[in-house]
Amino acid sequence: MEARAKARYVRVTPRKARRVVDLIRGLPAEEAQAVLQFSPQGASDPVGKVLASAIANADHGGGRDRGMLWVRRAWVDEGPTLKRFRPRAQGRGYRINKRTSHITVIVSDDSEGGNH
Repeated sequence: MEARAKARYVRVTPRKARRVVDLIRGLPAEEAQAVLQFSPQGASDPVGKVLASAIANADHGGGRDRGMLWVRRAWVDEGPTLKRFRPRAQGRGYRINKRTSHITVIVSDDSEGGNH
């Protein structure tokens, strides 16, 4: 059984979020939560919320044991970029790109499949 959770338009750059998602892919769900809790990256908080939501969806959907869940798939897609301008020297405007991410996590209770 699979359960998924997705957070869209998260204000963290996809490149930084992918570093965090790579840490948890293929781990048991409880171990992945511990890794995220103690990782210093700023993106670990939104990724941890998505993982917690996926675990809650698995509990609600089939009443599965939390200890049996694994992070099967996790990925980060790029969302829309917010374009802002900052003043620079000699009257110029400098564009600042504020990137957003779509974070998806899939947890499953089967022991085969995935990379663990």
